[in-house]
Amino acid sequence: MKKKVNLVKEFLEKGRSVSIKDREEALDYLVAFVAMIRPRLSEFENVHRKFAETIQFVHQHPAVLNNLRTAVMAQLINSNLVPLLTESGITISRGAGRELYARLKHKFLPAAQDPNDFLYLLNRIFFKHTDYEWVEQLGRDKWMRFFELIGISFTGNEPVIIRQVVLSLQILSARVAQLGWENEITHHTPAQWQPPNNPFAVQQHLVYQIKERILREHQGSESIQGLAGQLSEVLAECHQLVQLLRDETTDKGTSLSQTFILYQMEQKLNRMSLLLDIADADETIDMARFANLFIAVIRNENRKNSIREFLSQTTGYLAYQIAEHKGKKGSKYITASPLEYFQMIGSAMWGGLIICFVAIFKNLLGLLQMAPFWHGFVYSVNYSLGFVAIEETGSTLATKQPAFTASAVASSLDARKTDDPPNLYNLAVTVSKVSRSQIASFIGNLIIVFPVTYLLAWLYDLAMGHPLVGREKAALLLQDQHPWQSLSLLYACNTGFFLFLSGIIAGYVQNKINYGRIDKRLTEHPVLRTSLPASRLQKIAAYVNTHGGSLAGNISLGFFLGMAGIVGKIFGIPFDIRHITISAANTSLGAYGIGWEHMNYRYLANVVAGVLGIGFLNFLVSFSLAFFVAVRSRGIHLKDYPGFLKILWNYFRSHPLDFIRPRKRRSETEKTATV
Repeated sequence: MKKKVNLVKEFLEKGRSVSIKDREEALDYLVAFVAMIRPRLSEFENVHRKFAETIQFVHQHPAVLNNLRTAVMAQLINSNLVPLLTESGITISRGAGRELYARLKHKFLPAAQDPNDFLYLLNRIFFKHTDYEWVEQLGRDKWMRFFELIGISFTGNEPVIIRQVVLSLQILSARVAQLGWENEITHHTPAQWQPPNNPFAVQQHLVYQIKERILREHQGSESIQGLAGQLSEVLAECHQLVQLLRDETTDKGTSLSQTFILYQMEQKLNRMSLLLDIADADETIDMARFANLFIAVIRNENRKNSIREFLSQTTGYLAYQIAEHKGKKGSKYITASPLEYFQMIGSAMWGGLIICFVAIFKNLLGLLQMAPFWHGFVYSVNYSLGFVAIEETGSTLATKQPAFTASAVASSLDARKTDDPPNLYNLAVTVSKVSRSQIASFIGNLIIVFPVTYLLAWLYDLAMGHPLVGREKAALLLQDQHPWQSLSLLYACNTGFFLFLSGIIAGYVQNKINYGRIDKRLTEHPVLRTSLPASRLQKIAAYVNTHGGSLAGNISLGFFLGMAGIVGKIFGIPFDIRHITISAANTSLGAYGIGWEHMNYRYLANVVAGVLGIGFLNFLVSFSLAFFVAVRSRGIHLKDYPGFLKILWNYFRSHPLDFIRPRKRRSETEKTATV
């Protein structure tokens, strides 16, 4: 069989030119040209080389460049550009639920496309579902140079294109104005931007004037440019208002509905800025913005039916606020100085003392005769009360830290807070602080839990005349913590997930309390105002506003841990939890029940090692999941920081003890480290 010849090279060899009137032939030419750049699926790393070779080929053969310009213009002037400019890459204003349903429906049966639609042409050219990956990998700068090379420009010489641009601008303007009158926006808009100064309404009026002047051929370009300048300023105010509403969500909270509306408005305003740049009659275009549009459209067309893509985009800011709440709290769990380090140990010791009583009460509750569900329920209440007590006393439970410190670490990479690249060395210092803080809390918990639980078991035996757990039950308690004679390490991973989930719940509830203004609604409640003194009601409202999220997280964690083993028994599956402090307490109870004279010390050493392994997996799973969510919610791509692991390893080799305990004298570099 003959090797198929690329159409670009075939035209060059035969000296043929692309006709601007033959749209199909021009399309085939563009498909062939993109095929010269497209790398193989397994060779995406070679895309820069292939792109450079193709551009060099174009420079060497002016005929190819002329054909390429003609082929592009043939598609632009003979296609409907409005769907591309108003819809592609922009979420339709139909609500998150309906958008999700539409994507799910089209995933199984794709929507029919109009051959005259420019998006249809893009799907013909970039037909592989992975094309967006290498398009993004090439980056904005290379696409800018490419578009400048082929001479992409939109001027009054192409009235067909300009008319479509103006129509698209008018459509987007109306949609922005409509979103601007939604309750989630108007109720939070500051007084200086209320009507008649609402920029979302003002921009629509200006767009209408621009449309009228552009469509009147006798109007001069100076008149259009004057209006375009005014519209540009109003669009900047719209962006400013959107950002203000988004910034306020840190304190006031947000909802999925408000998040979705702000997300849509931002998309539409960005597209309007580009369209205004094309329609303003100044013969220039922001090529960087155009390249961004091109990259975004290719990604959207390749991923337009992706459920994961939609959920990731629209819930990003909501997850960001939840992660921010956790990140702020996480900073208190990170120690920088020896004083803070020993304060952490002291705080963890108090937390360990509370867990000792939780473990004793849990075993006492196990003696009650009741149905399995009610056993799980009373276990859950016992755990919840213990966790709430730890929160209220300001003490520390080691395994509660990772879900919060992970967000604090991720904030060091947050590209939304600064345009400067993150300091990876300072991030390595932050990781060392998290490591030693976690070790400090483990030490504080365990040095209390092991001996005090043993002491409480001895006091119970002394008071009641019999041990809390018999020898058979004691042997079972030890076996349950053994690293290879039980599924304790697997169950420890379950606990890590529940710790992460409870942190998400805490952040979500706190966000809803802030957004719903629960404190104000409580103080103004008609029944509570008449039945409680104003000072007491104010204290209750302040407490709910400050501790509501933490209460929800602690109670949910208590029920996750209390019901897990019962669920496993009900369904007959190996499903349970192992929590380091509770496992340490059970180890002490088991050791007392068996007695030192009957103890196999090698076996006990393995059990203690199992408890430490449980703690490690509690931390690893919880921290990893929380860090992943925090990173994704901030739009951070870890692949952009390949040097971080090397920096972290070099820091560990030079300062290994920093990961275990703080230095007596902090270096100047560490003092400036940010969390």
